[in-house]
Amino acid sequence: MLQIVGIDVHDVRFPTSIGSHGSDAMHVDPDYSAAYVVLRTGTPLEGHGFAFTIGRGNEVICAAIRALEPYLIGLEVEAVAQDLGSFGKRLTHDSQLRWLGPEKGAMHMAAAAIINAMWDLAGRMAGKPVWRLLSEMSPEQIADLVDWRYIEDALSPAEAIDLLSRAEPGRKERIAVLEKNGYPAYATSPGWLGYDDETVIRLSQQAVEDGFRQIKLKVGADLEDDLRRFKAARKAVGPQVRIAIDANQRWGVQEAIEWTRALAPYDPWWVEEPTNPDDVLGHAAIRRAVAPVRVATGEHVANRVVFKQLLQAGAVDVVQIDACRVAGVTENVAILLLAAKFGVPVCPHAGGVGLCEVVQHLAMFDYIAVSGTLTDRALEYVDHLHEHFIDPVIINDGRYVAPQAPGFSARMRPNSLAVYRFPDGPAWGSVIQ
Repeated sequence: MLQIVGIDVHDVRFPTSIGSHGSDAMHVDPDYSAAYVVLRTGTPLEGHGFAFTIGRGNEVICAAIRALEPYLIGLEVEAVAQDLGSFGKRLTHDSQLRWLGPEKGAMHMAAAAIINAMWDLAGRMAGKPVWRLLSEMSPEQIADLVDWRYIEDALSPAEAIDLLSRAEPGRKERIAVLEKNGYPAYATSPGWLGYDDETVIRLSQQAVEDGFRQIKLKVGADLEDDLRRFKAARKAVGPQVRIAIDANQRWGVQEAIEWTRALAPYDPWWVEEPTNPDDVLGHAAIRRAVAPVRVATGEHVANRVVFKQLLQAGAVDVVQIDACRVAGVTENVAILLLAAKFGVPVCPHAGGVGLCEVVQHLAMFDYIAVSGTLTDRALEYVDHLHEHFIDPVIINDGRYVAPQAPGFSARMRPNSLAVYRFPDGPAWGSVIQ
């Protein structure tokens, strides 16, 4: 009988700020980091998961993961794997820890790391990648994963089962399409705010040569700089390539409207995170004012409740789930179902360290079993730090190749965990000094 006998927690950070990788108008010096957890069973079979941060505060998430350890020790893995929805609720419904949220912030992200690690372990036990494990569940099993509290006014379990049942007949064909053609990606690497114009132009052209039909530029620090960079990128890639813009929450509502309108002549595909992620009505006002430019958000949205409200208010054209911000796989299933109910496409947030590896499973599950379409779908791709993972993403002609290894693609290489351990790993010795 396989049980959880212990957990290991690692504070892992990469000094990406040195090269301005990941820089944007709000986060000028990101050091891509992971609060990384390993669920140990006393056998070679383990579960790996993490929460993504950008440096300072990563230790807080690590402490929060350790606070959830009593929920894990002694669990029978096979029983948990049969009821992963209840497992997620146990971690997020603690009557005392909820006071620190509820269902947001450090505790919620810690729960995400553990829930994702358990999904990784379940996939390994089944010998399947998580996207396939999810896609082979019945509509009733998928609906049972969801914590329906707070969202039944927008989507009922019966509606979800009906939605999933309508998509069920074409699953086998969509799996074949996915495994043959991959999942469409878009490239963010050309557009970091700390890059000079020459780098933006060179990387934008390279992205198109590599098969990407969409790129993204960071904006929001200086309008004249944004106009110049956007004009240069548009000239570099031509009119047929989509260019999204991302303000990373920098603006107030009116500023977002004015700035987006100023950039509109260069045909932005969407404006991402134009304002505070909790401001549902602000997003709705921006969307009305900047149409036909689309509004996208989600990477910092704390939970399914705020996503519900964004959809109910008609505040977004594009939903951007994050595999490690909300409570992992199970809460993201709820968000995917909500998006499908409201007919809004999902283009997940990725990048970071490991986010591409894990969120690809959710995007592929959405295509196969939920939305059933790739129309206006693209999964973010950032060409950083994949070499630190045992099962890194594979991109071919601007598309994600469907992973075949069992689990959630979350395992980091042991040497990377050791070298980039903060603050005493070898990679940090000279940086901190």
